[in-house]
Amino acid sequence: MRIIAGKFRSRQVRSLPGPDLRPTSDRLRETLFNVIAAARPIEDTVWLDLFAGTGAVGIEALSRGARMVYFAEAARKSAELIGQNLRSLKIESGFQILQKDAVAAISKIAESFDICFLDPPYKMEEQYEKALSALAASSILHENSMVIAEHSKHFDPAERFGRLERFRKLVQGDAVLSFYRISNSAKVER
Repeated sequence: MRIIAGKFRSRQVRSLPGPDLRPTSDRLRETLFNVIAAARPIEDTVWLDLFAGTGAVGIEALSRGARMVYFAEAARKSAELIGQNLRSLKIESGFQILQKDAVAAISKIAESFDICFLDPPYKMEEQYEKALSALAASSILHENSMVIAEHSKHFDPAERFGRLERFRKLVQGDAVLSFYRISNSAKVER
């Protein structure tokens, strides 16, 4: 697995052996960042990488100029791996690793974010509802926040979670990216 673009382009990111960790593929990560970059600049953004695994998505964001990335990963070995990957690239600031489940991490972050990426294990479909509902109810969303959920093409999360509404769905092989933002009706109610 490698970083696609930016300051750490072509540098490797390690993963853990075995089937428990399913990192976002290089190809899907490239598609993700192309879509985001077409919609907004990545430089100086704040990211929330939920179910961070190897940290590859958040590290890609840092490579492309993100100001801050919060990595949330409940599994101790994966959280340690994120730290190892950051150290191997000599990244010393602009991040925080939260060894917590997604909902607990959301409640611990005080800073609003621009982009949130979440990628729970595909067999844990209930985690999508928990995380997306917690994000929708949180105060860390702002009107231009974008939330992207990676999921299997065999599972389709809801179109709406509270004030979050899906506005785009992109299929690539067996994986799907669902893009959410605060719905226009929720913006008007404020």
